[in-house]
Formats: sequence, structure tokens, C-alpha cells
Amino acid sequence: MRAREQHLEQLIDTVPAMIWSMTGAGHPVYLNRRMMEVTGATTETVTAPDGSLTLKRMIHPEFLEQAERTFARSVATGAPYAIKYLQHRADGTYRWTETRAEALRDEAGQIIRWYGVSVDIHDLITTQTELHLRKQELTRLVDLVPSFLWRLTPDGAPNFFNRRFIDFLGLDEGSLEQPQSEQYAAALKAAVHPDDAARVWAGLKDCLSSGQPFAMRYRLRRHDGVYRWMDGRAEPLLGEGGSIIQWHGLSHDVDDQLRVEEALRESERSLRQLVETLPALIYCAAPNGEPIYRSEKLRDFLGFGLADKDEEGKTRLTGTLDAIIHPDDLPDVKQRYVHSLATGTPYAMKHRLRRADGDYRWVETRTAAMRNAEGEIIQWNGICFEIEDQVRAQEALTLTQERLARAAQAASLAELSASIAHEVNQPLAAVVANSHACQRWLTSDPPNLERAQKTVERIIRDANSAADVVGRVRALFRQTVEARSLWLLDTILREARELMLEEATRRRIRIEIDVEPGLPPLALDRIQIQQVLVNLIRNGIEAMEPTQRGALHIRSMRADDFIRTEVRDTGAGISAPEKVFDPFFSTKSNGMGMGLAIARTIIETHGGRLWAEDNQPSGAIFIFTLPVEAKADHER
Repeated sequence: MRAREQHLEQLIDTVPAMIWSMTGAGHPVYLNRRMMEVTGATTETVTAPDGSLTLKRMIHPEFLEQAERTFARSVATGAPYAIKYLQHRADGTYRWTETRAEALRDEAGQIIRWYGVSVDIHDLITTQTELHLRKQELTRLVDLVPSFLWRLTPDGAPNFFNRRFIDFLGLDEGSLEQPQSEQYAAALKAAVHPDDAARVWAGLKDCLSSGQPFAMRYRLRRHDGVYRWMDGRAEPLLGEGGSIIQWHGLSHDVDDQLRVEEALRESERSLRQLVETLPALIYCAAPNGEPIYRSEKLRDFLGFGLADKDEEGKTRLTGTLDAIIHPDDLPDVKQRYVHSLATGTPYAMKHRLRRADGDYRWVETRTAAMRNAEGEIIQWNGICFEIEDQVRAQEALTLTQERLARAAQAASLAELSASIAHEVNQPLAAVVANSHACQRWLTSDPPNLERAQKTVERIIRDANSAADVVGRVRALFRQTVEARSLWLLDTILREARELMLEEATRRRIRIEIDVEPGLPPLALDRIQIQQVLVNLIRNGIEAMEPTQRGALHIRSMRADDFIRTEVRDTGAGISAPEKVFDPFFSTKSNGMGMGLAIARTIIETHGGRLWAEDNQPSGAIFIFTLPVEAKADHER
């Protein structure tokens, strides 16, 4: 008996498990050696002061309450005890442990002893946890992959759809009306587009029977009723003996991609149609200049294709240029091409191009490089416009312009003659009048030599004035500028009034001058400005002649960077303020229409402006401005 007891104790202590026992009331009685070694516990450390079991030193705090509750229930009811928890070990660590205990009863059914075993399941729990996490990760990956994943049995029955595919089809996984495989098969059959169904099922059937991979494009109906193009592929998973275990498939939504591709193809067709219908000759060349494309219009114009002029020993570019460019233009064209190919700069040139019928036609060719994102030339694009009619029209225009230039020279000569005649008429008339007066003073009895002397001085003054006028008018038409000097406009105004005073007095008209004080001197030609003032004063006097009364007002003032001069009359006014400045237009019955035209030319050559306005209540105002720093046209 003692030997057997010793043997049993050795067996219990060496068995690879933690064994313990308690009384029927749950008081610790025995811990085997392995349990004490692994946990560091003894019968005393697991026994509370009242003799009951205490688990505080053996179980992780998070599982303590559950363990005590389970233990108390088993002791109270006699039900077997089973729990998994983190057990405290002698080295201070916690490991997953599974504890089971059952009651030993007497013949009356009373519990006389509890026997339990605790087994280390830490590695098992850890492995299960890792497998569970990996399964969750793989499930998330399968469900989140941006494609539809599915699986078929060897005979083609679907038994798995990933979450994305289920949501696409709008399946209700909570429905228990039919098995999942049947539900998947029905949904897939209903989703395939009617126009694609026969092709899809026939192709799938062939793959199932032959074991060849499945690949096809087809349309599937989304849960909202919209059909989307799919790129479907599937391959078999083979067992060790080569038999098919199952099929793994993937369907990728390519609807947007196909629409983009179709839009690109349509855009390409549209661009090609645009290129072919443009009223121009279009071509493309490789980065080295070799022709790679010609539009239909260019092919028809030249009468041959890309490779028709290829010759041994010549590049296609050289052979093409030799065949289509006029011999006189060929050296310049080649030089420009070589320069563009070497530097990458655009090419533009007018030259003659040989047509299919052998006739050379003038064209304007423009070529530019097309570059990639790195700036490298990937293609040259060129366009030719036929300008034969323009060249002929330009030649005719040039000939016409030469003829017009000769006619303009003749007209300018006539205009110059008319201008000189107009401007010299007044001084010569004064010379004639003063000559008659001088003759009367000399032939009177006795001769009035003093009056004759003054009259002679007037004759000399008027003759010099006529000479100056002729010189200035000629200078205007030669487009030259006489030397200018600084003059006060006040001085020139008074000189002009003195010249016209006798005529104004004879017609009983006053000439009144109002000059703003402090006006700066101007750089101008005194004789030309005097000529303008005399012309404006004379026109005003003649406009007021019917009334033979009143005053002609001349006013000069500062206006920003200009000096503004106004000549006001109270005559009948003018009906066409701008037209009166046109050459040969005159409102006078005996006028030549050159005075105001010459006056405007003089003012504009001084950098100013001359125009006319209505004077209220009657008459006209002629206004001209001169810059404070007057400069000639060619100096501005």
C-alpha cells in the first residue's frame, strides 16, 4: 500500500500538468510538485485564513473576479469547473492556462473531494490569436481590394464573393431563403448583360472543361441598374494530383477606362479629320527631320507618298527636298532646315513647291518642334499655305504702287504750284498796289518824295515776304525743317496784325489781341507761324466783310504743356469744320482751297494741332496749339 501510494505520488508529481485537489467545501488540500514549481504557490499561500481557496496570487487581476465567481458556482452546485485565464508564474510572468475540475462523490452523492488539473495553453492561445488576426487582415484585404474577387467550385458553382462584389450586386446576405451558393449563382446570372450572357457562359464552360484560364470583357449590372464593363479573369487552383480544387477569379471595373479610351479614340478621329480637312498642307517629321506623315491634301498636291522618293545614298529628307523644292530656292530651304534641326528653333520661309503636274507654286512653310516634359524634341510639325495668288497680287500691287508714286509726284508738283500761287498772291498784290501808289507820288506836282520813299520800303517788305513764303512752302513739300529759334508768340501775333492792319482798316474791322502774361518762348519757324496767323486773320476778315464792322479777336493762353491760340470771327460760320482743311476745298467763289491745308501742315510739323469750331452766337473759331518745347516730326 505504501509502495503504491509512493508510486502514485511520483506519477502525479511528474505528469506534465498542474494537479490539485480540494475538499467538498472548496478548501485547498493538495498541490502537486509541478504546480508549486511553475506557479511558486503552496497549499498555505492559496488558503485563506478561514480555510477557503484564495486565487489572488495565482490569477491575473483582470480574470480574478470571473474565476472566483465560476469557482463559487461550481462549489455551490457541484457542476464541473472550467475556465481559461492568465496564470501568474514563479518568474513573475503570466501565461494562458486552462483549468478544469470535477467533484468526487460518495455513495450518497455528497461531494467529498474536488480534483482539478491546470494545463498551459499559452502557445495555443497565442497561435490562435495570430491566426485570427491574420484571418481578419486577409478578410479586410480581400474586401477592400478595388476589384471584385470571387471563387467557384470545380464544376463552376460560386461559393465566395468579396464584400465589394456583394455591395456592387446589392445582395442581402441576411436572407436565409436559399443557400449562399445558390444565391450567388442567381445574382451573377441576373447581373450579366443579356447581350454578353451567351458569350460569357460559353467561355466559362470551355474553361471549366479544359482547365484553361478564363479571360473576357463583359458587362455586369450594378445594384442601381447601371451596366458597367468588367475585365474578368480566373485561374484554377490545382491539387497535388493535378485536379482542380477550386477557381479563383477577379473582375475589375474598366467602364471608366473604356469610356476614356473611347473618348481618346474619338478625339483622335476628330483631330485626324480636322487635319485632313484643313485648307492647308500638313506634315510631320522625326527629330532628325525625316518625314513620317503627310496629310491627304499634301499627298495629293505632291503626287507621291512618303517612301516614293527614297534613293540609295540619300536620306528621305534630302530626296524629298530635291524632288519638291524649286532649284533656285533649294539652297536656302536646306540651310534653314539644317539650322532648325541643329538649334530646335522654328522654321518659317516662303518658297516655291512643285505640284504633281510639274508646276511650281509659291507657298509659305512654317515648322515648329514638339517637345516632351523634359524639353526634348520628339517630333517636328509643319504646315504649308499656298500663297501663289497673294504673291501675284503683291506683284500687281507693287506695280500699281510704282505707278501711283509717279502720279503722286505729279500731283505733288501741281499742289506745290497751287500752294505757291495761293500764298504769294497776297504779297504780290500788295507789291502791285504799292507800286501804283509810288508812281502816283512820283508823278504828282511837285513829287512827294517822302511818301514815295515809304511806299518803296513797303514794296521791298512785301517782296521779301513773298520770297520767304515761297521758300517755306517749298520746304513743307520737301518735308524738310528750317532752323528754328526761340520766339515769343506775342511778337509774332503783333507782326501778323501789322501785316493785315491795312486790309482790316479798309474793311472797317478791328483786330484785338489778348495774350496771357508770362507765356514762355517757343522753338519755332517765325515765318511759317506768321504765315498761319496771316491766313487765319485774312479768312476771318473776309468772313466778316459783309457786315464791315465788329472785331476779330485773337487770344493766346497756356493749356498744360501747350500754348493755345484762338482766332474768333463773327461771320457766317462754317458748315464742315473738318472738310475746310482738305486741299482744294474752299468756301470762297475765287478761293483755291490750299491756305488752311498748308496751315494745318505747318502746325503739325511743329508738334501741334489745328482745328475749327463754331463761335456762338455766330462765326467760327480757328484754334491751334503749339507745344512749349516744339519739335519737328522727325525729332519726336
